[in-house]
Order: sequence, then structure tokens, then C-alpha cells
Amino acid sequence: MSEISGKARHRRRKTALVVGVPLALGAAGVMGYGLVPGAQSPASAATPAAAPAWATAAADGFASVNALGQNGTYGGRDGQIVTVRTLADLEKYATASEPYVIVVAATIDMNPVGKEIKVASDKTIVGSGTSGQIVGGGFFLGVGVHNVIIRNLTIRDAYQGVWNDKEHDFDAIQMDGAHHVWIDHNDLRHMADGLIDVRKDSTYVTVSWNKLSQDNKAFGIGWTENVVTDITIHHNWIRETEQRNPSTDNAAHAHLYNNFLEDVAGTDINSSYGNYSRGATKMVLENSWFQGVKNPVIKDSTATVVQKGNTFVGTSGRNESGGTAFDPKSFYAYTLDKTADVPALLKSGAGPRSSIGTTTATTKAAAATTLTVAKDGSGQYSTVQAAVNAVPAGNPSRVVISVKPGTYRELVKVPSNKPHVTIQGSGGSRNDTVIVYNNASGTTKPDGSGTYGTGGSATVAVEADDFQARNLTISNDFDEKAHQNIAQQAVALRTAADKVFLDGIIVSGDQDTLLVDTAAKDKLGRVYMKNSYVVGNVDFIFGRATAVIDKSVITLKKRWDGSSAGYVTAPSTVANRKGILIANSTVNGDVSAASFYLGRPWHAGGDASLDPQTTVRNTSLSAAIKSTPWTDMSGFSWKDDRFAEYKNTGAGSGAASANRPQLTDAQATGQEIADWLGDWTPSTS
Repeated sequence: MSEISGKARHRRRKTALVVGVPLALGAAGVMGYGLVPGAQSPASAATPAAAPAWATAAADGFASVNALGQNGTYGGRDGQIVTVRTLADLEKYATASEPYVIVVAATIDMNPVGKEIKVASDKTIVGSGTSGQIVGGGFFLGVGVHNVIIRNLTIRDAYQGVWNDKEHDFDAIQMDGAHHVWIDHNDLRHMADGLIDVRKDSTYVTVSWNKLSQDNKAFGIGWTENVVTDITIHHNWIRETEQRNPSTDNAAHAHLYNNFLEDVAGTDINSSYGNYSRGATKMVLENSWFQGVKNPVIKDSTATVVQKGNTFVGTSGRNESGGTAFDPKSFYAYTLDKTADVPALLKSGAGPRSSIGTTTATTKAAAATTLTVAKDGSGQYSTVQAAVNAVPAGNPSRVVISVKPGTYRELVKVPSNKPHVTIQGSGGSRNDTVIVYNNASGTTKPDGSGTYGTGGSATVAVEADDFQARNLTISNDFDEKAHQNIAQQAVALRTAADKVFLDGIIVSGDQDTLLVDTAAKDKLGRVYMKNSYVVGNVDFIFGRATAVIDKSVITLKKRWDGSSAGYVTAPSTVANRKGILIANSTVNGDVSAASFYLGRPWHAGGDASLDPQTTVRNTSLSAAIKSTPWTDMSGFSWKDDRFAEYKNTGAGSGAASANRPQLTDAQATGQEIADWLGDWTPSTS
């Protein structure tokens, strides 16, 4: 391993602005995502560039419906991409008559405060990572403006010190008579008036995956006697706002689903009401979560609310429904997330994205592409690596490589510029599809340039974020007995990426089977493995990643000479990070009793700054586990690092002692799977 490397009703107001589309971004270039290729560094530069895939993203929901002479909402995809860092450039391109994709790559202060840029038709305005911020003002979409996308921006802080401000009409996004607008993955907060206003017969609007917070009036719809507005509001996190969450007045069709409304107890901001169906509105409200909200759902006697699958926790006051509405699927296709998943999903997925990696939310915005692999030539490709090579660099959405049953003796590498890849066996069992090779650390490379080293020996190497593998076997069948003269470490699977989901697979080898690494020492790399098997004998789950092995079987294997001796884990965790967590699993195998350690601390390269961690909890341990399950490594004592158990069972479990530390119940609450995964909720996509 050393070589691894109910306040007042809405008032009529002056002008306001439009908003945009869900974030199916995620390719090379922008959107959290860094600057567009070819962007220049001078602060005033506006730079054309070739269009990456995310620049052609189109809306879902009502914004996707063909109407009023507009075929869906796709923004400025037919125009140039320009990167802006100044107010002058932003206004220049946003108000132009030509289509543009406008990448905001800096914090732009509005002058004067409250300024709302009058966006023209056929525009995409998108933030570059989390650096695209509009401070002290926002955007306005006037009558007839159409085909506008606003994504991945933070728009904030026009607040003028008066909570229910009736003097300053400073919105984040306001539209008066606009149509076909998509507002997606933005962070909107702390404005003088509303965060989003959809007024004066604006229609064919989708608002998705946004965070709306710290404001009196969150989201108003209506201010017209006409009943024409069609609007979709899904996957928004609305928290610490008092009213209009949203308030929907005279909307012909208002479809709200998978939103999370949260009123946090003990703060100065208290909700007056949640979703409000007013006038002649017809509202369908599905699979949303309401937390602590007063009057969570209310309706006028003339309005309709049809509720389906919503959850209310700690709410009070009015919760109303009644009347008949409409079937959203008669207008467009959509898929509901489970209501119970909504809070976690939105806490991790709403708002601007800071990297190319997507959440489950973003990958759902585009259907997965499937590439087929078959040894017999019946697929598109005959090797797995050929299919990986066919994935475009910077692919913005899920690509599934479906591998037909067979044994594929090859090396597979998923490079860092190809995120969102799934390699999936198509057989009836994970044993049916096998990817296998036999390199070891000491194996000489074919070109004679040296040996592979431990990390380089991997049969499958994953360097791309948001990778998934399922229903297959990944193996290294290096013959230790036949090659006693070289370094024996032989990795089956190496991950050096974030958000790696291993679901229903087998990873098999001898020494150093599963290497869970990170792209660099200062990079986070999370791995979640469930319903899987890991087979090996020496340090066979190892590395510096933040890794969870859940509901899986860890199979202990004898050495090449028939002896029983080994170590399950060898973490090399960076200080202040989580290491390896084995939970709800089974450790067994056909080996001698008391012959295996649960782990030892790997201070890679003798790095004393590391703080290796393994926690094994709620897991069945066979008699193969030693009664003192932790041991030292290379001069480093396990007692100086982080090794512990909690409520394990089986013949190999034991009571707390100086040589067998056990977590207290209080300590265990901070060592749950969610503590390892943070803002990531692994999900099949």
C-alpha cells in the first residue's frame, strides 16, 4: 500500500422579473462547474466559447409545453456563450435582441440598489459554480418576453431594513406578462420585497430546485383577473419565509410537487401560511413535506386544492383541500420522489451546484443514455473500456453502460472528465457479469517503464464523480503463489472520486482488494456500498476515502499457502474527516478462529498527520475475529488513531475493554451513515 500513491393580500406593483429551469447541467464548462472554456481573465471580458452540453438544456414542467408560438423553453442555446464579471456586461447581453448563454462568473453589485435588469427573450443566465452572485437587485421579464432560463445563481441582499417593506419594490426575479420561463437551482434570499413574482398573466413557467429563504414574501403568483397562468413548482426548499410560500392567485393550472416548506422553531421569522390557492386557482399539490409551518395549506372558497401524498410535521392551523383540479400528466410527463425523501433530497440538491457532480435531482432532468456491451458482438461494444471511451468528456447526465453476461478480461478506467457513469451487469445475478484482470503492484508494465504500483494494479479504476456500479463482479485474480518474487498487492477496484455508489456487486481479490481513495489528500471522496460482497485477506478494504459498507458481507479468505491471517481494513484517513464505516453487515469466511484483525492504521508514506478511522457497528462478527481486533502498523499505534465498535454481535464480538473500545450511545449518534455521507443521498439514477 505504500506505493499508492396570512398577512395582507398581494398588492399590485410595478415591474418585476422572470425565472427559469431545472438544472440538467453538469458538463465541462460552467455551472458550478468552473468558467466556460476560452473565458478570459480581465474583469470586463465577455468571451465567446463553444457550447457545452449543459448550454442546450431545456425545461421540464409547464415551461416545456409547446404554446404561444414557443416550443418549450431552452433559453439562449442558439446563441454565443459569453462570460461576464461586471454589471455593464451582464446588462449588455441580457438586454440584447440576440440569443445568448450568459455565464456569470463573479459577484455583481447592482447600482443603484434595487436595480432589475430587463431581460430580453432567448436568454440563458447561469452562474459559474457558486461564484455567480447578484447582490442588491435582480431581473425583470416584461410583457411578451419568452424563452428565458435563469439557473445556478445566488440573488440576494436588497433588504432595506423594513420587514414588510411597501416602499421598495426590490425583487430577485419578477415577470409581468412573460411566458416560457425556467428558474432552476438558484439561491434567492433577503430581498426588500418578493423573491419570485410571477404576475400579470405570465404563464408556462417552471420553478425547480431553488432555495428561497430569509424573506417576508417568498413567491407570489397572480395579480390579474384573468385565469391563464400555467405553472409548475417542484423540488424547492422554502425555509424561514413568512408568507407567499407560494400564494397562487387565479392560476389556471398550478402543479406543486416534492417541495419542502420549513419554519425553523425559535427564530425571529414565523410562517403566516404555506401554500395558498386563491381566487379561481386550480392546484394539484403532491408529495411535499411541511415542517413546523402554520396554516400549511389554505384555499379560498372559490379555489381548488387536490392534495396527494403530502406529509405534515409539527404544523398547526388550516390544512385544507377540496374541489377537482386537473391531471398534470395530460400536459407533461414527470416522476414523483417519495415524500419521505424530500427533506434530505432538497437539503443536498437545491440551490447552486458547486461542481460538475450532480445530485439525484439533476440527473433526473435528462433521461439516461444506455450503451450496451457484449462479448459476442450483439452489443454496441465488445469491451467495457470501449463503451467508457464512447462517453463524451464532460457528459452532463447519466450514461448507463449495460454489460451482458460474460467474463471480460480487461482493464477499465473511468477518467475524471466522465462523470455520471453507471456500469451495470444485465444478467440475473451479480455473478453473471465479471470484469477481471491480474496485475499486481510488482507486475512490470508492458512497455518496461516500471511496475504498476498498488493503485495502478486495479482491474477497474474510477476517477470520475457520481459513478455507480451494480449487479456485477469486479475481480483481481493475480496468482500470489506463482509470483512470490514480486509485490503482492493486487487491487480489484480503486475509487478516487466523490459520490461513488456501489450497489449489489462483488469485489474479490486477496491483498488490497478494494481501494477507496480520493483524488487528492485535500479532496473529499465519499463511497457508499450496499448489498454487496467484499472478499480478501490482507488490508482488503483500505484507503483515505470517507467510505460506508452497509448491509453487505465481508468474506475473509485464506492466504495463498492455506494459512489464516489477515486484516479487514487499513484506513489512511485525513485528520478531521470520516474514514471507513462498516454497518449492518456480516463478517465471515472459511478461515481459522481468532485469525483476523478488524483493522490497523495505515499512515501512508509515514505521514504522521493522518488520523486513520474505522468504525464497525451493528454488524455480525464470526469467530474469525480476534478478541483484540485492532493492531499497530509500521510503527504507528492504533490507540493513537480512531478505531471503535458499537453493538456488534456474533462469536467474534466482545465487551468493551482498553483493547476493544466501544462507542457509547451518545457517541454512536455522531457515527451514523448520514454523518459519513453528509449532503449526499445515494440514489439509483
